[in-house]
Amino acid sequence: MAKQNNKLVEAITPMDVDFAQWYTDIVRNAELMDYSSVRGCMILPPYGYAIWENIQHILDRKFKETGHENVSMPLFIPEGLLQKEKDHVAGFAPEVAWVTHGGTEPLQERLCVRPTSETLFCEYYARAIHSYRDLPKLYNQWCSVVRWEKTTRPFLRSVEFQWQEGHTMHETAQEAMEETERMLEVYAETLENDLAIPVIKGRKTDKEKFAGAEATYTVEAMMHDGKALQSGTSHYFGDGFAKAFEIRFTGRDNTLQYPHQTSWGMSTRVIGGIIMTHGDDSGLVLPPAVAPIQVIIIPVAQHKPGVLEKANELLAKLQGVARVKIDQSEQSPGWKFAQYEMKGVPLRLEIGPKDIENNQCVIVRRDNREKTFVSLDELESKIPELLEAVRQGLYQKAYDRRLGMISEAKDMEQLCKTAEEKPGFVKAMWCGDLSCEEKIKEEAGLSSRCIPFEQESVSDKCVCCGKPADKMVFWGKSY
Repeated sequence: MAKQNNKLVEAITPMDVDFAQWYTDIVRNAELMDYSSVRGCMILPPYGYAIWENIQHILDRKFKETGHENVSMPLFIPEGLLQKEKDHVAGFAPEVAWVTHGGTEPLQERLCVRPTSETLFCEYYARAIHSYRDLPKLYNQWCSVVRWEKTTRPFLRSVEFQWQEGHTMHETAQEAMEETERMLEVYAETLENDLAIPVIKGRKTDKEKFAGAEATYTVEAMMHDGKALQSGTSHYFGDGFAKAFEIRFTGRDNTLQYPHQTSWGMSTRVIGGIIMTHGDDSGLVLPPAVAPIQVIIIPVAQHKPGVLEKANELLAKLQGVARVKIDQSEQSPGWKFAQYEMKGVPLRLEIGPKDIENNQCVIVRRDNREKTFVSLDELESKIPELLEAVRQGLYQKAYDRRLGMISEAKDMEQLCKTAEEKPGFVKAMWCGDLSCEEKIKEEAGLSSRCIPFEQESVSDKCVCCGKPADKMVFWGKSY
């Protein structure tokens, strides 16, 4: 690293020295979040919030393309309403925040600050659904939720966080299952194509599924340190909530029926996933699709005649093809290079007197620091090409790293040894018994990440008990 960058780079702990501190250093120094006076509640400054806004825009467009509409539900849930679905309330009880007073007066019934909104949607659907003609209901909500976590980390686990939650109702079980799988595919496609994060798609075990769901599907990503990050989930509820909330409709055969329900969500936790998948010891590395600044223009020797004018001319020229910004502050070019590397800007455009003479500029990629000399006449076509090259480069690097961190185990001894010695995922067969899943967690420290859709046979026996097994499971440590 160039000497002029040292001052900034010293603020980041190398990831191989202390991964947790490296992560926190990037979060703070790249101005992604700040701490509030309430434990576990994040402040998202403009740069951090802009990343979330870009993720929102991508997802919101895809939701609307698949027929979904945005709605807004209340922040508070009456205790009696939350209690209607026993498995659901039991799953969330330890994390619920309660409101007991309105002003100075005690409330007759406690109000829960929403940890998720299934019950609110069900209360509404019970009034809004009467006939099969009212179905499907394809609703999504953008909001924040509160879960009273004991241990918090920025983005990964916070008391309050931003997310979207889709809640849909369908005429048949088949339609609801198709919706569940369709929305999981939306998440997988967004993660892989827009965020350049390779994922494994699969079904959660019953132990790991969402409270009140019949089936939970997940996209699991691997971070730099080999741990898994559950990056998006889609749940099939069957008609369990509908029965609990007495949601019924008149079917095509003129009989009363219960609709079938789904829910699905992705949160600001995915920003943590971006940091831990793509970041390096110089800071954040952002996929172009969500980078608030895709191209930063750095005038070199800006005190010389014509340099700032040309830099601003390029700014105006490129605003139609990318999110572009110019830094014409008094700081040195070296300081600016390090600053925008820290903030993960995908492309750096350098323009100085010699470049102007040669009708060219220098473009440096953040992902691999590759320099390219580009004619100013070709800039508008070259920038999109380079942004796509950055996306592809980030995805391939993450994919190759994940490939090298997936192991196999055929018995408990091998599983425990691998878990202790090698970070990453372990593929191993499972008989389906909860007792084996719990024993693997206790002895190897690994949880089931998912039963992948793309199955393969590591052996024909359960890694834990040795009984016949036909389910291959990805096991791993997770955030």
